[in-house]
Amino acid sequence: MGYIANLTVTLTTDASGDASGFTQIGNGRILRVEFVKPGSGGFATTVDFTITTDSGSLAVLSVSDVTASTAWHPRQPTHDTSGVASLYASSGEPVESDIPIFNDRIKVVVAQGGDTLVGTLNILVG
Repeated sequence: MGYIANLTVTLTTDASGDASGFTQIGNGRILRVEFVKPGSGGFATTVDFTITTDSGSLAVLSVSDVTASTAWHPRQPTHDTSGVASLYASSGEPVESDIPIFNDRIKVVVAQGGDTLVGTLNILVG
């Protein structure tokens, strides 16, 4: 296995339960998005995350009502050379692949996180 970087962002919500922030710049494939909820003072159990790349606003992950620390391995749909979605023939589900970033930050937007509460997201890129 090659080099893996941990792009981290810790956010504190405002009185409305909202927050946004960015990781440091990274390069590689997004391997995992991990939410770490602290033992006390962590985001409410209704917290929503919308995660995109900064420069191109490429969707990385959108989840709602997250209740505890957890991890996701997001992927994006693939397309053929004419721009048509690649699908698994038997079920019509999209074929998915890694989400690459190059000299880009990851933007994390929090909603419904509760009044002045904290959470950390670790995004592994390699």
